[in-house]
Amino acid sequence: MTRIAVLVGSLRKDSQTLKLAKALTKIAPEGLEFDFVEIGDLPFYNEDLDTDTPPASWTRFRKEIKAADGVLFVTPEYNRSMPAAIKNALDVGSRPYGDSAWGGKPAGIVTASPSGIGGFGANHHLRQPLVFLNMPAMQQPEAYIGNLWNLFDEDGKIVTEGTEDFLKSWLEAYAKWVADHI
Repeated sequence: MTRIAVLVGSLRKDSQTLKLAKALTKIAPEGLEFDFVEIGDLPFYNEDLDTDTPPASWTRFRKEIKAADGVLFVTPEYNRSMPAAIKNALDVGSRPYGDSAWGGKPAGIVTASPSGIGGFGANHHLRQPLVFLNMPAMQQPEAYIGNLWNLFDEDGKIVTEGTEDFLKSWLEAYAKWVADHI
């Protein structure tokens, strides 16, 4: 099994982005195992806290990312960028200097928005730090999911015509991407 850490950029308990992430795990090809990694409990990165005894949530987070074969980011767009929780997770996982949890982990990015643009700005802003963190991010196909609030029924099943087929093909490409980079 290939272990994929899933980071969800929305911290809301009933987030549409979280529903999307869960839906992705249900339609993924065999061979991928998904671990949702909590990021909402990470204190903002502050080097003063990164001592011999850093916050327990940082230690847990770094360990979970290091154990993964790849990382799937599923995130909304906030103000044409990624949410602060995602950026903070990247910062926490990249430290202490010289011991980044991210190095070499193949990444996939699915962004979502209630608008038709589907999180284009967040998707491309997230790619910038991934380059520095040495995370090969899948370029094609891209996944911008618009009209997110109309995507699911009450049970979290994707109901928008064509979307599930698109996401299945995206996940197949991502599974290949990860296999080619681990």
